Amino acid sequence: MENKWEVVLPSLSHINVSSSPNNEPVTVHGGDTKIRCIGVGTDAAVFQSLYAPDFAFKLYAEDKVSKINIEEKVYSLIKGSTFFSTCYAAYDNVLVLSYEEGLTLFDCLLQGIHIPEQVVLDVEDARRYVRNQGLNPRDIHLKNILLQNGRAKIIDVSEYVLPGNDFRWEHLKKAYEDHYDLIEGRAIPFWLLETIRKWYNSWNKHFSSYDEFMKIVLKFTSFKK
Repeated sequence: MENKWEVVLPSLSHINVSSSPNNEPVTVHGGDTKIRCIGVGTDAAVFQSLYAPDFAFKLYAEDKVSKINIEEKVYSLIKGSTFFSTCYAAYDNVLVLSYEEGLTLFDCLLQGIHIPEQVVLDVEDARRYVRNQGLNPRDIHLKNILLQNGRAKIIDVSEYVLPGNDFRWEHLKKAYEDHYDLIEGRAIPFWLLETIRKWYNSWNKHFSSYDEFMKIVLKFTSFKK
């Protein structure tokens, strides 16, 4: 019996995803009227189809397809947790995942939607669970966390096999604890969030510490206590 998502695969062949330099988001070319792009990352773009709305299709750039089998393995190891998507299948250039409702925390900031403390607690619990499976929970940031019915859902696990701590979550958690009260309920302009994101991606080249980086961000913006 054909799996429900397989009807979508021919339409995905009309879409091409290409990577961008400097670890910027991928570019999507082509498309289909029955498929919408619901997210882009540095390795892949994610799509949803009217023909199979319960699934999300993570289509990788050609030079990133080696990551598919790695990510599929990670999903198999963490499948007992409700904090993550479900992976149903892997093909040459696409992963079939469960479609997850909700806005990313990045979108919550754009729209001024409240981010409850429970989200932070959920991510902490999810990270502990991942470590217990022998993996390394890295690359957890605003665009990889969904607000789903007041709880957190993490939607990208591709770096969990890499060593080292990138401190992205620790810095985000500290920023939430120390400064979220300054922006709670305020819609933050896209240009400002993107500027801060780009600064953060190179903060260790221009600032002596994360605290110094945050001082500059607060000085640049009107977010002051």
